[in-house]
Amino acid sequence: MRYPEGHKQQVRARIVATTAEAIRQEGIDGPSIPTLMERAGLTHGGFYAHFRDRDELIAAAVTAAADQTAERAFADDRTLEDVLDAYLSPGHVADPSAGCVVASLGTDAPRQSASVRAGFVAAAKGILTMLERKLHPQRPDPGFHDDALVHASTMIGAVVLARLVEDPSLRDRILTSAREHLAG
Repeated sequence: MRYPEGHKQQVRARIVATTAEAIRQEGIDGPSIPTLMERAGLTHGGFYAHFRDRDELIAAAVTAAADQTAERAFADDRTLEDVLDAYLSPGHVADPSAGCVVASLGTDAPRQSASVRAGFVAAAKGILTMLERKLHPQRPDPGFHDDALVHASTMIGAVVLARLVEDPSLRDRILTSAREHLAG
């Protein structure tokens, strides 16, 4: 049976999207290839028609998750205040499967393969670049300025910390204090 043009790319994209959600929820080592393929509505046997190995899939999923965060939280039409409100929100903390991959899995990255680490490096630099543009849209220097580094570190750290505490009141205080500090 012949599939329509673009079918293979669509199937690959579905596998990557399913994996991006699953690893943010369950961790990089959590879901197996058979489980991921089943969630994507496919058989385990079809995996190797799309990926060389699990690391290639995980790297693609990290990139897809970072792209999703860029579209949702850092869209061009959003102000810095909008970004802070979206990123430092209870909803982002409550749903890691749809949130920032760096906040969800960044601490696992150093223990991964080079290809997966490269995906995380690109995701982290992407956050810095997007914050740099929000903070200094007219600056011609493509480097990362200290305020972008502080914003990224505070935002990511606040989400990680808020996910660790069980007290909803403390969780809200962490998010609010980070947002207020960064909004200056």
